Order: sequence, then structure tokens, then C-alpha cells
Amino acid sequence: DDVTVVEPVNLYGCTLGDGVFVGPFVEIQKGVSIGARTRVQSHAFICELVSIGGDCFISHGAKFINDTFSIGGPARGDKTQWKETTIGNRVSIGTNATIMPVSICDDVVIGAGAVVTKDIPDYSFAVGVPTRLSGHMSRHGHKLTFDGKNRAVCPESGLRYEKVGESVHCLDL
Repeated sequence: DDVTVVEPVNLYGCTLGDGVFVGPFVEIQKGVSIGARTRVQSHAFICELVSIGGDCFISHGAKFINDTFSIGGPARGDKTQWKETTIGNRVSIGTNATIMPVSICDDVVIGAGAVVTKDIPDYSFAVGVPTRLSGHMSRHGHKLTFDGKNRAVCPESGLRYEKVGESVHCLDL
């Protein structure tokens, strides 16, 4: 319900959750699932085998790829060569980012122009070509500064976080 689609767009058998916004010149291919209240801005391309969670932001010109050319070139329609991409909840993907077949967990920001080739853990900020973790943030978008015990507190919510390796977990949710 309450889905907004700004023409022209190409939508092919995809599932759009409540309150989704799809901007002009977007293509979303069959089988794609997009969660509630997600915004897909203009000129984005979302191919088959992509699932996007709720409350996400897919910026202008973001591209999703399902064919990694694993046989040395295009799969030429051989869908057994294609790979899945899963995007968690509350993920923001910057303008002109390219997302290869990966898993991006919840509460992540992907910088503009990034090329994501590896999975991204919860509460991360990833930038670059290929992406690298630039830091961690709370689910409210504040940079997390970890103490000597690898603990941090969000200044807005007071939620406590713990870092183990490159993974961050909220201790209060």
C-alpha cells in the first residue's frame, strides 16, 4: 500500500513493500523484493536475485550486479552462474555505488561511488574501490568511538555497542 512510482520506470514482477518510493528511470527486475519504506532514487538498476530490507535508501545511479563473469565473460542467460545479493534493514547506499553479489547487514552506510565486493557487517561505514571499512556507527547514524574494552555508546540513544574483530553488536537490542 501507499507505494509511489515516478514514471518512467521498468518494473518486472518485483515485490514492493508498503510505503516504498521508486524514482524515475529505475529498473527493478523480476523476483526482487524491496522492504517497507525503502526509497530507490532515479537511475538505479536492481537486477534479479536481490533482496532489500526495510527503511533503506538506494541513491541515484546505484547498480546491483548478479553476474560475476565467473566463466570468463557474461553468463549469457545461464542463471546458474548468477549470485544473490542481500541488503539488510536501514542500509543507505550512496550515489553510483556498485553492489556485487554480497550480503550487507543492518545499519550500514555505503559511500558514493563504492564498489562492494565483500560482505559488510552490521553498523559499518564502507567506502572506496573496492570497499574497505572506514568505521562503525550506531543505528542512529553517530560515529562510534570504542574504548580500550572495545565498547562504545551512542550519544543520542545511549545504546551500548561492542566490537569483536570487525563485527559490532548492540548490547541493548
